[in-house]
Amino acid sequence: MKPSLRSLARDLEMSHTTVSDALRGTGRVDADTVKRVRKAAEEAGYEHNPLASKLMSEMRRSRGGTFRGVLAAVSRHEPEQPSLGLNFPRELVVGAGIRAEQLGFRLEEFVVNRGGLKLPRLHSVLQTRGIQGVIILPQWSTPNWSTLEWGSYAGVYADYGIEHPPLHTVCCDHFRTVTSALARLEEMGYQRPGLFLLAHQDERLLNRFSAAFHGFKPVQVRAKVPPLMPASLEREEFVAWFEKYDPDVVIAHYTNVIDWMKECGADVPGTHGFLCLNHLFKTQPCAGLDQQPREIGARAAELVIAQLQRNERGVPTWPNMTTIPARWVDGPTLRFQS
Repeated sequence: MKPSLRSLARDLEMSHTTVSDALRGTGRVDADTVKRVRKAAEEAGYEHNPLASKLMSEMRRSRGGTFRGVLAAVSRHEPEQPSLGLNFPRELVVGAGIRAEQLGFRLEEFVVNRGGLKLPRLHSVLQTRGIQGVIILPQWSTPNWSTLEWGSYAGVYADYGIEHPPLHTVCCDHFRTVTSALARLEEMGYQRPGLFLLAHQDERLLNRFSAAFHGFKPVQVRAKVPPLMPASLEREEFVAWFEKYDPDVVIAHYTNVIDWMKECGADVPGTHGFLCLNHLFKTQPCAGLDQQPREIGARAAELVIAQLQRNERGVPTWPNMTTIPARWVDGPTLRFQS
């Protein structure tokens, strides 16, 4: 049997409170005693569970009340990110907060590089508030959170992938999202789909959108309309591509594309269709794909809490990915073709 706090205290001939304070680093025990207690705990194979300690403390204070831990939803202020892109993390935080509360936790938001909050300062703030679970929100640029002292935290990145550090991730299944959408459009009678998105939006997902588009059958269909992936959202470049290849349905993030299609003489949804890749990006009614950010946020909260309950901290040895399929949303920009 693994040693308990009380058995460890008995072997050391110390009080239960002294051993507990030494392991928790409360500052009420001198440094030599702390060193002795922690060495004995390590040799005995004792594993301190801070959540259990907090739970017992809370139960003593509230006479059996519900334990309320705290999770952090952390993002980085990025002025270069398109404003429409901020809708996704907002919904993600809502989903994470709802699920965290259901599991007895509260969610607090922190924005690095805003209001003087830098990454080193963030660690101090989290430590002061006793926060050990961190959800990193999607980042427009390449994410790098390696300087945060991860030995103190359980973390999840709520987007496709992160290398610095390699954390567990939860995100939309982007590849499946596009292939499922193409299959649905094919059933509706569309034969010349065209994919239009910013190059960065594809690159940050390791080209999952374009890979799904190129890999969809049949070969004859995808060979007719090559994807358009410019560096910036330019009307002239889209119009030239649309008039040259005449896709009968356009798949894109931004709904101002519908107006550009109409300027080229397209009747949407009469002669041409439009499908929004992320329904949160729409600025006018349309058919689209709900990438389910609230579900992603909920799964992220569950993953972080599960790590805390298993007393796991730090960068995982084998990071894994959880994916959530997008949901089709009908709209007035698509109709079945004759």
